[in-house]
Amino acid sequence: MTTDPHFDAVVIGAGAAGLHCAAEAGLRGLRVLLLDHAERVAEKIRISGGGRCNFTNRNVGPGNFVSANPDFCRSALARYTPADFITLVQEHGIAFHEKHRGQLFCDDSSEQIITLLLQRCRAGGVVHWQPCPVNGVQAAGTGFELHTGRGRVLASNVIVATGGLSIPKIGATDFGHRLARQFGHRIVEPRPALVPLTFDAADWAPFVPLAGVALEVGITTGQGKQRGQFTEDLLFTHRGLSGPAVLQISTYWRPGQPVHIDLGAGQDLGAALREAKANSRRQLGNELAHWLPQRLATAWLAGQQLDADRPMAEQRDKELDRLARALAHWTLQPSGTEGYKKAEVTSGGVDTRELDSRGMASKRVPGLHFIGEVVDVTGWLGGYNFQWAWASAAACARNLPAPATASRP
Repeated sequence: MTTDPHFDAVVIGAGAAGLHCAAEAGLRGLRVLLLDHAERVAEKIRISGGGRCNFTNRNVGPGNFVSANPDFCRSALARYTPADFITLVQEHGIAFHEKHRGQLFCDDSSEQIITLLLQRCRAGGVVHWQPCPVNGVQAAGTGFELHTGRGRVLASNVIVATGGLSIPKIGATDFGHRLARQFGHRIVEPRPALVPLTFDAADWAPFVPLAGVALEVGITTGQGKQRGQFTEDLLFTHRGLSGPAVLQISTYWRPGQPVHIDLGAGQDLGAALREAKANSRRQLGNELAHWLPQRLATAWLAGQQLDADRPMAEQRDKELDRLARALAHWTLQPSGTEGYKKAEVTSGGVDTRELDSRGMASKRVPGLHFIGEVVDVTGWLGGYNFQWAWASAAACARNLPAPATASRP
């Protein structure tokens, strides 16, 4: 008679959070099974950072995350810091470099981070079944019964690390949200985040020729605690706006809200234009191209019905002031986003008010845990979401009950 295998913990989802959690738990001596329905492990790590994986950010803090319960992330982030993951990277001999604003990337390839995580899983004796779908999870006695593509499994703890809905072509599904609802958890409405914004075709038609133009801007949206404000690069596209500035602000944007853009990125363009009028012999179009890309400067002046060829000395002060105000206060009404197919992450998810912040455990169902992107914690662009994956995974793994013995199935 065959006995169904029993594990101390089954981790569903072999992405960043799942791999790290499985490794940490296995290295504590727990009997761990890691499952994933996809053919390949950790596809999001593989494609991140242009293939070099922006694996963390030196400047991570709770203020870099968006959640309906903003204090929830503090505990995990404080107990597993960027320095902790950097130590792992260094121990595995992975060379890395820092880009602007604390972003850390592998010198070589994202594959190095995946290899690091898989090596630690092996060191922890983690059993890894992939591809292996999970067809059902039920409470069973003091634990859980899972029906998988490789048969029935029993577990004392189930850790859901299945991510969100972003980038479905690499296997993203709503499995984690459905499982949470099955066990009575509330879901904060999911939406695409870190995603380009789109505009009605008729409204955007004048800007289509600017596709490919990029510049640093100030960008804001929302109000009060829901207000987002960044200074980053913006990119014009055929359908709307992208680039780091827009990806950042998209997490805060809600349908129906305007987005405010300062094309001068905080510069006093009014003072600069008045000074140019007094001292420059150039034409307005050439002068404006000091602060804006030439194509944008030309299109902007045409839209403002100003003569780009008129010398600065002949410009009227009130027209220059009007131009400066328009550049500093460009207000746009997006019609939507590029959706989950282009979103880097999913905002919303399992309501963290029903989770224990120290160990990511459900307050409703003993032994059930949720980590990483599946929960309602969304980081800024620039390595913050990976750090949340590492931190939430470590918090969960280190708070699982110690195994009765060190034996493995």
